[in-house]
Amino acid sequence: MVDNARVTDILGELSSNSEVVTSLVVSRSGMHIAGEAPEGVHLETFVAMSAILLGSAETAISELKGELEEVLVELDRSRILIDSAGNKGLLVVVTNTKDNFDSLHAKFKKAASDLAAVL
Repeated sequence: MVDNARVTDILGELSSNSEVVTSLVVSRSGMHIAGEAPEGVHLETFVAMSAILLGSAETAISELKGELEEVLVELDRSRILIDSAGNKGLLVVVTNTKDNFDSLHAKFKKAASDLAAVL
């Protein structure tokens, strides 16, 4: 059973960073679990495509006999980070900048690990 309060807390901690536009938890099948889509974005499409991006990357990497760390989508002024959050979910974070990436990345990885423990 998912600890919804803990999931909300983890997303809240991550979203308290000024660089984070939004953070979401998505099931591996592409269903929304928690969090908000960026303003003006269709939630169901965004979460489904995020799950497809991660799944596609995992499949491609398996052919190379590697292990996927995360998916990073570079936009002109921002980034989307997608990482596994255990066997049941994934973490999606949309940033508003390309600055301060190292600090945000460490928090992102910690949040994904924390979510894996509660999903």
